[in-house]
Amino acid sequence: MTVWFVGAGPGDPELLTRKAERIISSCPVCLYAGSLVPPEVVAIAPEGARVLDTAPMTLDQTHAEIVAAHARGQDVARVHSGDPSLYGAIAEQIRRLRAEGIDYRIVPGVPAYAAAAAALGQELTIPEIAQSIVLTRVAMKSSSMPPGETLENFARTGATLAIHLGVRALLEIERQLVPFYGPTCPVVIAYRVGWPDQKLIRTDLTEMRAAARAEKITRTALILVGPALGEVTEFRDSALYDASIPHVLRPKVAKG
Repeated sequence: MTVWFVGAGPGDPELLTRKAERIISSCPVCLYAGSLVPPEVVAIAPEGARVLDTAPMTLDQTHAEIVAAHARGQDVARVHSGDPSLYGAIAEQIRRLRAEGIDYRIVPGVPAYAAAAAALGQELTIPEIAQSIVLTRVAMKSSSMPPGETLENFARTGATLAIHLGVRALLEIERQLVPFYGPTCPVVIAYRVGWPDQKLIRTDLTEMRAAARAEKITRTALILVGPALGEVTEFRDSALYDASIPHVLRPKVAKG
């Protein structure tokens, strides 16, 4: 049998990849993170499948379900939100599977920052404005951050920041980022991207706390910070399609 770690995307069932859909619809056991994965995503599980919401379960309990499925020779769809490689808590699950010789595979999914950018209708990497995106989080009740991985250090680069698990730490985010980005740096609070109640709130570093309070947002939000999120109109065109810059797939355009 195989344990399939499946990325379900940010919430919209239509953002499932064809492979993810095939795996979920064929596995007799489906374990999904119900707090972040909508029921519609796992509704395609085969008739009679064992479908369990793992939100109230412990690691020991979910692993026991996998071990039992392994004994029965049944494949398992372990469905996580977004892309499982990012804050998917799959590393500790994989460690146990390897220790017991249980086969596994990973199916990537659409990450929340990409879905948020699509919903905003904009590119996050704008020539000479922002060419890097830092995916990070803040340490609250979760595990501590490694030394050096601080918001201040990331802010020194001026890159676009995609801050996970940070909506309850907006005061600290403001304190650490304002010295580098300035008080009016654009911010987007992306709440439950891909869900029917999705909200995309445009604000700035000094107003984001008030904006979150006004919308009563206390969880399940991605905080995007950076100049590329503003109404940027003055920037050079990308060299990718520049007629004066040839590359292997496009010879230089002859003049005259």
